[in-house]
Parts: sequence; C-alpha cells; structure tokens
Amino acid sequence: MKLSARMSRLGTESAFEVLAQAKALEAKGVDIVHLEIGEPDFDTPRNICDAAIDAINNGYTHYTTSQGLPELRTEIAKSLETTRSITIDPDRIVVTTGAKPIMFYSILALLGEGDEAIFQDPLFPVYESMINFSGATAVPIPLREELDFRMDMDELRSKVTPRTKLIVINSPQNPSGGVLEEEDVRAIAEIAREHDIIVLSDEIYDYIMYEGKNYSIASQPGMLDRTILLNGFSKTYAMTGWRIGYGYFPAELVEPVVRLVTNSTSCTPPIIQHASIEALRGPQDSVPKMVTELKKRRDLIVDGLNKIPGISCHLPKGAFYVFPSIKKLGMSSAEFSDYLLKKAGVACLPGTSFGKGGEGYLRISYATSQDNIKKALARIETAVAKL
Repeated sequence: MKLSARMSRLGTESAFEVLAQAKALEAKGVDIVHLEIGEPDFDTPRNICDAAIDAINNGYTHYTTSQGLPELRTEIAKSLETTRSITIDPDRIVVTTGAKPIMFYSILALLGEGDEAIFQDPLFPVYESMINFSGATAVPIPLREELDFRMDMDELRSKVTPRTKLIVINSPQNPSGGVLEEEDVRAIAEIAREHDIIVLSDEIYDYIMYEGKNYSIASQPGMLDRTILLNGFSKTYAMTGWRIGYGYFPAELVEPVVRLVTNSTSCTPPIIQHASIEALRGPQDSVPKMVTELKKRRDLIVDGLNKIPGISCHLPKGAFYVFPSIKKLGMSSAEFSDYLLKKAGVACLPGTSFGKGGEGYLRISYATSQDNIKKALARIETAVAKL
C-alpha cells in the first residue's frame, strides 16, 4: 500500500512508545518506575465522576452540537473571565475531544504551503508534527536554560518573516516546566500585533504553578482577537482519559474549526461535557491539594537529581516535569534514556522527543508518588555510577 506523501511528514508522541517498551519489560517481570507519561496520578474528583453517571442515567447519550454544549461553553467563559480579567464570548469557544484537536484544527485551518509557523524548541512534539503535516515550514525558536527555559525576544524577532502566520507558545511549558514572564508575554504580543500574526497559546497547565504568576497573552491589549487560547480539563482535574479540551478562537476561525470537528468527530460526548460542567461549577479544593503535593514532589526530585554527579536540574515554576541536563555524562539523550530503561528500570524520555533543542536533556514527569520518585532517584544514581 502506498501512503500519501503528507503521512511522511507526520510524527508521533514518543511518550507512548516508551510506555509500550516499559510495559513489554514489565510483562517479562522487570520492575519499572514510570516517569514518562505526563498525566496526574490523582483520581478524578468524585463529584465529576458522579456527574457523568447522572448524565448517562438522564439520557445524555446522543449527538450534540459540534461546537459544544452552550452550558459548558458558558461555564468555560466565566472561568476564563475570572482568571484572565478579560471579557469572553461563549460563542467563540469550541469544545473538542481532548486539547490535541485544538492544535490539529487550528494549524489545518490556518497554515498551508509557503506559510511559516514559529514554535518553541523543545516543545510538545505534536506542534512541529502538525505544522509539517499542513505543508507549512516549522521554524524553531530555542528555549534557553540560562533564561529559565524562556525565549530570547530579540531572537524571536529575528525569526519572523513575511510568511510567518503563527507563533506557538506554551506556559507553563512541557517539557521544561518553564514559565513566561510578563515582559515576555508583552514582547510576543507586540511582535504579533506589528506583523499581523496569530498566536496559539497552550495554557493547559495554567493552574499548576508553584511560584510567580501565569500570564496569558490573551489578556494583552489587542490580543484577544488574534489569540487561539488552548486549554482543557486533563491536567487540572486529573481527567486525562476523559478526553475533553477547548479552544477560544478569533471570531473568523470559529466556523472553520467547527466544520473540522463535524468532519472528524461530530461532537464531544455529552456525558463528558456534563461532567466538565460539574468540574467548573463544583468544589475546587482538589486542585490546590494536587498542586501542593506536586510541589513536594518537584522539590524532592530536583534536589535528588542535583546530588547525582554529572546531572544538573533547573527548578521549574510550573507543570509537573523536570528537564535535567545530562551533558556531562558523555551520552546522547536517547542513549541515556534507553540505558535507564533497560539497565535501571526507570522510564523517562529523551529531550529530543520534544525537538532538536532537547539534546543533552531528559524529560522526567514527577506526577507519581514520592516513594516512586525516591526509588527512581536511587536507581538513576546507581546507573550513573556504573558509567
């Protein structure tokens, strides 16, 4: 069978590939500490689960509007208004089966041959994959460890050309946990306004902050109409398997994106949408509890990694990842992560899974128990000592 040429431009998300390798080793009796998958190990709050059960019992088991239930879009709008101090129109919100479709639909709707899109490097790999798939040119802007894994704004300006149609940003960031400062967001907004560029702002980790404040570019003057704000329920409410996300779009992008939803998934299951309404309306105490525990895990793993000779680890301000440097160990990221999996029973990801700029780093998810983190640290230390 001969596939279309565009399939050769479509990448993958290697976290699931490493997970499959780790599961295969477990099937052979090998004990594995899983630090590769980026999902909270907390249970979805009970009130959200009960709302889904009630939705089934009340017959919400049929097709619904492709854009998303008006009640859910209204609740999302209220939440965004509260957290970002902006006026939000629910009719500009599109609900999707997870947040990944927001990336997919936005890039397909905006980009084509001859266009360019600037993306942070390293970054969640689906962005570069989808830019390439669209036929556009993916232009990386490096994140600098010496800048707390932020961009150099003069460097960003140098990447802009007349063909630039999109800038992709993510804060708090996957894989580094880096957070854009207010001055960064202002500078990006200025560039976008000056060159008439749309910004896709991935804010999926917005509630998972330990220090400082998360600044949304949508709150900057003139940016609400040129920002695609991506968010969802997976990280904040431990709902990764429920598959529900949303985007807030410039008005002229709503209809094309809804058309893409109709042509692909028809709609997001109403059962899950009703559960998400409860997530926003119901008690919010689970969120700060989760963040408090994640901060303890962050401090534990950063301190432990920095005690291992040859490894240095920056203290991230958000998300639930660390991005330690292994440059002094004399192995590539792929070689060392493979070594840890097969020789130490620790599953993590090479930094290059998130772009060429990730060489010399690992991405480790600390969304697991403190006991697992301690076990992983001990194994990593032993493995490094054997090099």
